[in-house]
Amino acid sequence: MAKLWFKFQRYFRRKPVRFFTFLALYLTAGSLVFLHSGFVGQPAVSQNQANPAAAGGPAEGAELPFLGDMHLGRGFRDAGEVSSIARRYGPWFKGKDGNERAKLGDYGGTWSRALKGRVVREKEEERAKYIGCYLDDTQSRALRGVSFFDYKKMTIFRCQDNCAERGYLYAGLEFGAECYCGHKIQAANVSEAECDMECKGERGSVCGSANRLSVYRLQLAQESARRYGSAVFRGCFRRPVNLSLALPVTAAMLNMSVDKCVDLCTEKEYPLAALAGTACHCGFPTTRFPLHDREDEQLCAQKCSAEEFESCGTPSYFIVYQTQVQDNRCMDRRFLPAKSKQLIALASFPGAGNTWARHLIELATGFYTGSYYFDGSLYNKGFKGERDHWRSGRTICIKTHESGQKEIEAFDAAILLIRNPYKALMAEFNRKYGGHIGFAAHAHWKGKGTSRAPGTIPGLYRSLSTSSPGQWPEFVRNYAPWWATHTLDWLKFGKKVLVVHFEDLKQDLFVQLGRMVSLLGVAVREDRLLCVESQKDGNFKRSGLRKLEYNPYTADMQKAISAYIKMVDAALKGRNLTGV
Repeated sequence: MAKLWFKFQRYFRRKPVRFFTFLALYLTAGSLVFLHSGFVGQPAVSQNQANPAAAGGPAEGAELPFLGDMHLGRGFRDAGEVSSIARRYGPWFKGKDGNERAKLGDYGGTWSRALKGRVVREKEEERAKYIGCYLDDTQSRALRGVSFFDYKKMTIFRCQDNCAERGYLYAGLEFGAECYCGHKIQAANVSEAECDMECKGERGSVCGSANRLSVYRLQLAQESARRYGSAVFRGCFRRPVNLSLALPVTAAMLNMSVDKCVDLCTEKEYPLAALAGTACHCGFPTTRFPLHDREDEQLCAQKCSAEEFESCGTPSYFIVYQTQVQDNRCMDRRFLPAKSKQLIALASFPGAGNTWARHLIELATGFYTGSYYFDGSLYNKGFKGERDHWRSGRTICIKTHESGQKEIEAFDAAILLIRNPYKALMAEFNRKYGGHIGFAAHAHWKGKGTSRAPGTIPGLYRSLSTSSPGQWPEFVRNYAPWWATHTLDWLKFGKKVLVVHFEDLKQDLFVQLGRMVSLLGVAVREDRLLCVESQKDGNFKRSGLRKLEYNPYTADMQKAISAYIKMVDAALKGRNLTGV
């Protein structure tokens, strides 16, 4: 073989003209084959393509996969038709009579085979059908299930997927970036032209408009997703004194089960399902039924008639579940109607739960919070006051991590949020390397990797945030003393300071949040605070600190942090306040 190859090389070295002629012929032949396959791959729509059922293809109404922003060049005969269909139907587009498929049928052979295969794979995944543009009202939502916002990356598919995962029948998009879910539409249909805002994360697709919802019906909202496994167990509670006012919907169920009661209350758009033997009650948490005084679960331990291993409560003691219906009594938010005469800080060391506290305050007061900084990710997730200058006077309070005398004295009053330093330091380290709800990788804890680029951050917070990257021991050396000086400075220089411990806020949200709202000068509405309790987590509460395989705090770190805790404890107790 080697001898033959040697002869081949010697032949072309002696005859270079032959070599180049051979190469030119080879390239020409390849080009002809390529052009031929291109022309063969784009015939006119055949009868079989126009009528898929006749060709043994997907039956009438089968879903055509959404092609998104793929630029297939010559593949489409009329890009305008594709754009209009994408705008109307979104990624879960479901054709009614096969005509939509015919409009998109003129694509090349390779893509055609790939998409036909995808049709087969997704035949059972027909998820959504666009049903129209609907009026929406912040005081009385058209869709009253869960909701979330993303002012940068919202897409139709993302909204539909989130609602479908939670078992809802409808998904609606509003203002280009807001997603609402629900089991029924409680609003009027309006002109299609009124839904005209492009989705923030999907060019060419419509996501409602101001106070207008683009609504989709989710075709395969699984019944299993609506079962009580997706509801939250709240506990055993004594029957309220005035049952008809506390829980306005009641239904008798001889074959009672948790599933049936939760499903009934979900369909009736109530966030609470209370099981009382053979009766199911639905309602909201109110002062008549606040869910604060839990009873021993043995008092509710009467077995369900239709379930052997579940308790269905008794006529005197109710088993209560929280359904996936969102309590909208506290979801409306706006800027202050008149410029505030005082600036109130929501001050905390980084990692002490400031963003979570802002979420609670916005729900409890109905007004946006502001920030001393600008964090685009927070703005994109619905904190609209983030973009305002902190002195604008349009927000109820202003987030700050600053601890200098000049910065502190710029505020007329402050809510000082304090958290155990061991948890606060780990939370801030996770935020620094994993974002607001993410976690630092193990490599970061061991001193590898680079820091996330900080934004524009004034004062001490900027100097520490932009300090040399990522070793945990260095982070603790820089931040642990700041944890102490931050609290001491606010106690020393703050004009009117309300101290709230993060741990107390988690344990007794109703009382602690009421204290915070009172300082902000807003009338405390108990029903609204009860609503906040059921919506307390929001989008920016990290779901517990990720378990590490080891304790990141060395003996020297613990010794130093203990000394800082003693300093802060002494300062707090000197003012008759609770220590850390």
